[in-house]
Amino acid sequence: MRKFDLMTILGLVFGIIVVLLGMATGSSLGLFWNLPSVLITVGGSFFAVVIQYDFNQVKSVMSVARRAFTTELTPPEEIISTLAELAKKARKEGLLALEDDMDAINDPLFAKGLQLIVDAIDPDTIRDILETEIDSMAERHELGQNIFKSWAAMAPAFGMIGTLIGLIQMLANLEDPSKLGPGMSVALITTFYGAVIANLIMTPIAGKLALRSDEEIRLKTIILEGIIAIQSGLNPRILEEKLKAFIPPKAQDKMNNNKGKEDEVRLGAAS
Repeated sequence: MRKFDLMTILGLVFGIIVVLLGMATGSSLGLFWNLPSVLITVGGSFFAVVIQYDFNQVKSVMSVARRAFTTELTPPEEIISTLAELAKKARKEGLLALEDDMDAINDPLFAKGLQLIVDAIDPDTIRDILETEIDSMAERHELGQNIFKSWAAMAPAFGMIGTLIGLIQMLANLEDPSKLGPGMSVALITTFYGAVIANLIMTPIAGKLALRSDEEIRLKTIILEGIIAIQSGLNPRILEEKLKAFIPPKAQDKMNNNKGKEDEVRLGAAS
């Protein structure tokens, strides 16, 4: 299920609010609006990114950006518990029995791994196939990050271009004092726009996308190791302890506590 990342949303909203409050202190916000500066900084940097990347890559930038504000990953604790249950079933009923559980698996990599087990593919081949899938996913994620990193690098550069344009306009109209103000406005505001776009929007989004990618790669690695362990006939309890090494100690403690409560309920029911 998709969940919104409140930290990203709140950070962006409050970051903009703080900047606006600083702009409004002692002056009007209207002083900081300049359409030519927007065209130079936002438009110029965007089309520079369009030149650098393929059209389809740039077209998907909004769907990529959405990953910074939402998360659809299954908690790793649930994945580990599911793998442990599948390992128990495989030991009791055989690997072919896992075919019945494939429809309930939403993760494509997980489902593919189970299919490979059912097809009696050897562990080395399974590892090779799934690692290739993970590497391809990481490359796609890195491309999305690089688009925002490039945009973050371009925005200040076009801010400086706008500054040069403003200075040229000022120097060309030194005999007319009324035209010095608009030229100076373009010269300064474009630099301001470029800095805000790069440091408040693009760079943080690229960083959050990198974090999301690391989380997903860790989750896929848990699935990979679990699939190999099931195929190898590893004891379910050992499998679970092995996979717990991928999650933080607090999450491990939570899993252990839940396991203890389940054992207590089971013992109580048996008595």
